[in-house]
Amino acid sequence: MPLVEVHNVSHTFVLHEISLTLEAATVAVLAGRSGSGKTTLCHLIAGVMAPTSGSVLVRGRPPFPAPAWETVSLLPQRLALEPSLTVTENVLLPAALRGLSEPPESLDRLGLTAIAHRPAQDTSLGEQQRTALARALVLSPAVAVLDEPTAHQDDDHVALVLDALRAAVGTGTLVIVATHDQRVIDVADTVIRLHSGRIS
Repeated sequence: MPLVEVHNVSHTFVLHEISLTLEAATVAVLAGRSGSGKTTLCHLIAGVMAPTSGSVLVRGRPPFPAPAWETVSLLPQRLALEPSLTVTENVLLPAALRGLSEPPESLDRLGLTAIAHRPAQDTSLGEQQRTALARALVLSPAVAVLDEPTAHQDDDHVALVLDALRAAVGTGTLVIVATHDQRVIDVADTVIRLHSGRIS
Protein backbone atom coordinates (compact mmCIF):
# COMPACT_ATOMS: atom_id res chain seq x y z
CA MET A 1 0.00 0.00 0.00
CA PRO A 2 1.38 3.48 -0.83
CA LEU A 3 2.23 5.63 2.19
CA VAL A 4 0.30 8.65 0.86
CA GLU A 5 -2.76 8.37 -1.37
CA VAL A 6 -4.57 11.37 -2.83
CA HIS A 7 -7.78 10.44 -4.65
CA ASN A 8 -9.61 12.93 -6.88
CA VAL A 9 -9.02 15.79 -4.44
CA SER A 10 -10.35 19.28 -4.95
CA HIS A 11 -10.15 22.18 -2.50
CA THR A 12 -12.24 25.34 -2.91
CA PHE A 13 -10.97 27.12 -6.03
CA VAL A 14 -7.32 26.09 -5.60
CA LEU A 15 -7.01 22.36 -6.39
CA HIS A 16 -8.95 20.43 -8.99
CA GLU A 17 -9.25 16.62 -9.11
CA ILE A 18 -5.73 15.79 -7.91
CA SER A 19 -4.79 12.10 -7.70
CA LEU A 20 -1.38 10.69 -6.80
CA THR A 21 0.31 8.00 -4.71
CA LEU A 22 3.67 8.28 -2.95
CA GLU A 23 5.92 5.63 -1.42
CA ALA A 24 8.15 5.65 1.67
CA ALA A 25 11.86 6.49 1.53
CA THR A 26 11.61 8.88 -1.42
CA VAL A 27 11.89 12.60 -2.13
CA ALA A 28 8.73 13.72 -3.91
CA VAL A 29 8.70 17.29 -5.22
CA LEU A 30 5.57 19.33 -5.81
CA ALA A 31 6.80 21.75 -8.46
CA GLY A 32 5.10 24.77 -9.93
CA ARG A 33 4.86 28.51 -9.90
CA SER A 34 3.47 30.47 -6.96
CA GLY A 35 -0.29 30.04 -6.88
CA SER A 36 -0.24 26.61 -8.51
CA GLY A 37 -1.63 24.88 -5.41
CA LYS A 38 1.56 23.46 -3.88
CA THR A 39 1.00 24.86 -0.38
CA THR A 40 -2.65 23.82 -0.30
CA LEU A 41 -1.73 20.26 -1.26
CA CYS A 42 0.97 20.26 1.45
CA HIS A 43 -1.60 21.35 4.04
CA LEU A 44 -4.02 18.64 2.97
CA ILE A 45 -1.38 15.90 3.25
CA ALA A 46 -0.20 17.27 6.61
CA GLY A 47 -3.76 17.27 7.93
CA VAL A 48 -3.90 21.01 8.51
CA MET A 49 -7.17 21.10 6.58
CA ALA A 50 -9.52 18.68 4.84
CA PRO A 51 -10.27 18.53 1.12
CA THR A 52 -13.52 19.96 -0.22
CA SER A 53 -14.00 16.71 -2.13
CA GLY A 54 -12.04 13.52 -2.65
CA SER A 55 -9.83 11.88 -0.05
CA VAL A 56 -6.30 12.07 1.35
CA LEU A 57 -4.89 9.04 3.17
CA VAL A 58 -1.64 8.61 5.11
CA ARG A 59 -0.98 5.02 6.12
CA GLY A 60 -4.53 4.28 5.04
CA ARG A 61 -6.12 6.90 7.32
CA PRO A 62 -7.24 10.50 6.74
CA PRO A 63 -4.61 12.85 8.21
CA PHE A 64 -7.13 15.54 9.19
CA PRO A 65 -7.08 16.67 11.94
CA ALA A 66 -3.27 16.81 12.04
CA PRO A 67 -1.80 13.46 13.12
CA ALA A 68 1.07 12.85 15.55
CA TRP A 69 4.38 14.48 14.59
CA GLU A 70 6.09 11.12 14.14
CA THR A 71 3.48 10.26 11.50
CA VAL A 72 3.41 13.55 9.55
CA SER A 73 5.54 16.59 10.30
CA LEU A 74 5.25 19.97 8.60
CA LEU A 75 7.70 22.73 7.74
CA PRO A 76 5.39 25.63 6.86
CA GLN A 77 6.44 28.79 5.05
CA ARG A 78 5.64 30.67 8.25
CA LEU A 79 8.12 28.82 10.41
CA ALA A 80 6.21 28.92 13.72
CA LEU A 81 9.31 28.83 15.91
CA GLU A 82 9.06 29.86 19.55
CA PRO A 83 11.27 33.00 19.47
CA SER A 84 12.43 32.89 23.09
CA LEU A 85 13.48 29.23 22.96
CA THR A 86 16.95 28.32 21.78
CA VAL A 87 17.63 26.68 18.45
CA THR A 88 18.10 23.33 20.20
CA GLU A 89 14.92 23.73 22.26
CA ASN A 90 12.92 24.52 19.14
CA VAL A 91 14.34 21.53 17.29
CA LEU A 92 13.70 19.20 20.21
CA LEU A 93 10.21 20.45 21.02
CA PRO A 94 8.32 17.56 19.31
CA ALA A 95 10.74 15.10 20.94
CA ALA A 96 10.61 16.74 24.39
CA LEU A 97 6.84 16.37 24.41
CA ARG A 98 7.50 12.61 24.18
CA GLY A 99 10.19 12.55 26.87
CA LEU A 100 13.20 12.54 24.52
CA SER A 101 16.04 15.02 24.93
CA GLU A 102 19.05 13.81 22.93
CA PRO A 103 20.30 16.53 20.51
CA PRO A 104 19.75 15.23 16.96
CA GLU A 105 22.43 14.80 14.32
CA SER A 106 20.50 17.24 12.15
CA LEU A 107 21.83 20.18 14.20
CA ASP A 108 25.30 19.53 12.86
CA ARG A 109 24.10 18.37 9.44
CA LEU A 110 22.23 21.65 8.95
CA GLY A 111 25.03 23.87 10.23
CA LEU A 112 23.26 24.81 13.46
CA THR A 113 25.70 23.57 16.10
CA ALA A 114 27.45 26.93 16.54
CA ILE A 115 24.16 28.70 17.24
CA ALA A 116 22.44 25.86 19.08
CA HIS A 117 22.18 27.80 22.38
CA ARG A 118 21.09 31.08 20.81
CA PRO A 119 17.42 32.13 21.04
CA ALA A 120 15.69 31.65 17.69
CA GLN A 121 14.80 35.34 17.61
CA ASP A 122 18.52 36.18 17.54
CA THR A 123 19.27 34.13 14.43
CA SER A 124 18.97 34.93 10.73
CA LEU A 125 15.95 33.97 8.66
CA GLY A 126 18.00 31.28 6.90
CA GLU A 127 19.08 29.86 10.26
CA GLN A 128 15.50 29.91 11.50
CA GLN A 129 14.37 28.03 8.40
CA ARG A 130 17.01 25.34 8.96
CA THR A 131 15.97 25.17 12.63
CA ALA A 132 12.37 24.55 11.59
CA LEU A 133 13.56 21.91 9.11
CA ALA A 134 15.55 20.14 11.82
CA ARG A 135 12.42 20.22 14.01
CA ALA A 136 10.36 18.67 11.19
CA LEU A 137 12.84 15.81 10.88
CA VAL A 138 13.69 15.25 14.55
CA LEU A 139 11.35 12.26 15.08
CA SER A 140 12.17 10.61 11.73
CA PRO A 141 8.49 10.90 10.75
CA ALA A 142 6.83 8.60 8.26
CA VAL A 143 6.07 11.69 6.14
CA ALA A 144 7.81 15.08 6.26
CA VAL A 145 5.97 17.83 4.37
CA LEU A 146 8.31 20.73 3.61
CA ASP A 147 7.04 23.95 2.03
CA GLU A 148 9.84 25.83 0.23
CA PRO A 149 12.67 24.67 2.55
CA THR A 150 15.39 26.45 0.52
CA ALA A 151 13.62 29.80 0.11
CA HIS A 152 16.01 31.63 2.45
CA GLN A 153 19.21 29.66 1.85
CA ASP A 154 22.37 30.55 -0.07
CA ASP A 155 24.05 27.94 -2.27
CA ASP A 156 26.19 26.46 0.52
CA HIS A 157 23.23 26.06 2.83
CA VAL A 158 21.04 24.64 0.08
CA ALA A 159 23.60 21.83 -0.11
CA LEU A 160 23.14 21.21 3.64
CA VAL A 161 19.36 21.12 3.22
CA LEU A 162 19.62 18.61 0.37
CA ASP A 163 21.93 16.44 2.48
CA ALA A 164 19.39 16.50 5.31
CA LEU A 165 16.63 15.44 2.95
CA ARG A 166 18.63 12.46 1.68
CA ALA A 167 19.51 11.50 5.26
CA ALA A 168 15.81 11.54 6.16
CA VAL A 169 15.03 9.31 3.18
CA GLY A 170 17.72 6.95 4.46
CA THR A 171 15.67 6.42 7.64
CA GLY A 172 12.58 5.58 5.57
CA THR A 173 10.87 8.98 5.62
CA LEU A 174 8.79 10.07 2.64
CA VAL A 175 9.93 13.66 2.09
CA ILE A 176 7.39 15.82 0.23
CA VAL A 177 8.84 19.16 -0.87
CA ALA A 178 6.90 22.04 -2.39
CA THR A 179 9.38 24.11 -4.38
CA HIS A 180 10.25 25.88 -7.57
CA ASP A 181 13.98 25.56 -6.78
CA GLN A 182 15.58 23.57 -9.59
CA ARG A 183 18.35 22.40 -7.24
CA VAL A 184 15.75 20.53 -5.19
CA ILE A 185 13.90 19.26 -8.25
CA ASP A 186 17.16 17.81 -9.57
CA VAL A 187 17.53 15.46 -6.56
CA ALA A 188 13.90 14.31 -6.45
CA ASP A 189 12.88 10.71 -6.95
CA THR A 190 9.44 11.86 -8.11
CA VAL A 191 8.33 15.23 -9.50
CA ILE A 192 4.65 16.21 -9.56
CA ARG A 193 4.13 19.39 -11.57
CA LEU A 194 1.16 21.55 -10.70
CA HIS A 195 -0.35 24.25 -12.90
CA SER A 196 -3.44 26.21 -11.90
CA GLY A 197 -4.37 23.59 -9.32
CA ARG A 198 -4.06 20.58 -11.61
CA ILE A 199 -1.33 18.05 -12.27
CA SER A 200 0.17 19.05 -15.60
